Amino acid sequence: MSDLSTVIEVAGALSAAGGLGYAKARSPRVFWSLVGAPVARVRFSVTYRATMDVCGLTVQPSRLRAFMVRNVARQEVQRMTGYDVLRRVKMPRRLPRNTTAGPLVVPVALREDGTAFVRDYQKVPHALTVGANQSGKSMYQRNLISQLAKLPVGLIGIDCKRGVEQRGYAPRLSALAITPDEADGLLEALIGEMEERFDLLSSHGVPDMWGLPAKLRPVPLVVLVDEVAELFLVAAKKDEERRDRMVMRMIRLAQMARAVGIFLEVCGQRFGSDLGKGATALRAQLTGRVVHRVNDKQTAEMALGDIAPEAVFAATTIPPDRPGVAVAGDSSGGWSRIRTPAMTPGQAVAVCHEFAHVTPHLAALAPFRPAVSAAPDPGSPLLKSRPATG
Repeated sequence: MSDLSTVIEVAGALSAAGGLGYAKARSPRVFWSLVGAPVARVRFSVTYRATMDVCGLTVQPSRLRAFMVRNVARQEVQRMTGYDVLRRVKMPRRLPRNTTAGPLVVPVALREDGTAFVRDYQKVPHALTVGANQSGKSMYQRNLISQLAKLPVGLIGIDCKRGVEQRGYAPRLSALAITPDEADGLLEALIGEMEERFDLLSSHGVPDMWGLPAKLRPVPLVVLVDEVAELFLVAAKKDEERRDRMVMRMIRLAQMARAVGIFLEVCGQRFGSDLGKGATALRAQLTGRVVHRVNDKQTAEMALGDIAPEAVFAATTIPPDRPGVAVAGDSSGGWSRIRTPAMTPGQAVAVCHEFAHVTPHLAALAPFRPAVSAAPDPGSPLLKSRPATG
């Protein structure tokens, strides 16, 4: 009798398996409803949390949720299911203390893990930012400038497109060059300022400006280059000598100026070796890299290929309908996707007017101090210019 039961059980199992195989082949909808969907649901429930955690698609739970789980449910706090925080950027209200430690740290964008992407000029003194038109590169610059404007630093603008991007920031700029000739003179003045600062360090026997007493410490300077290609490209052979001077001065600043508190933010639509002599040498000194959507793969490779080759693909697949999304990397080899919050030019200009009183006056750069427009008046579109005062 027991043998008969065994035979019946085996026959039943084989019949069920055969029926399922027949249903899968002949009637997949029935098979999915009876077997596929329940099995997938169980598998999904069991493995989903671990899969999301391994793939880095989780975010920290809120403090309220963590408190409720620990004290009410008496359970271990798990990391919450992740979502695309870059689709609608909302910067965190507070930054971790270890992130904001330092006098030259500014939040600029949001990382895909929900934390803030910051520019720390003591850790990453110089940076290269590239992006095509409508990629969000200008918005990144506005967020950066509006945050820097609140700090006791000098902002130096180089915008050889006649100042169309940076002229509105004039109240907060200690110097501004809007033509290649002016940029040549301004870079020469910055080299002179750098050498004077090195003399100061040498006389006090300290390796960098942070070792000086606070009353003797010179103000940090951030040099904002809007379109770097305008410094490299020339229209006539007679301009090549000026180009070579400017590029060499940029490279000198990038190699040496960190110790004396002069930092570079170099931006452009594209950046490649075809810009000319010195492009690769300059790039090697710009350790911070931010790549928005670009028009050619070479620009992404030039910006990221030497520090994080695997990030090149991520940069070249940024969709055109997501302006502000970028890939940020540095010399450590790490990289992440970021997105800057929306900021209009008017908002950035308003911040520069609000903090105009913070602008330091530097004697060496006085000839390049821009004329300052009156504060924007919502009732009048016309602005009258007046000379800047020391």
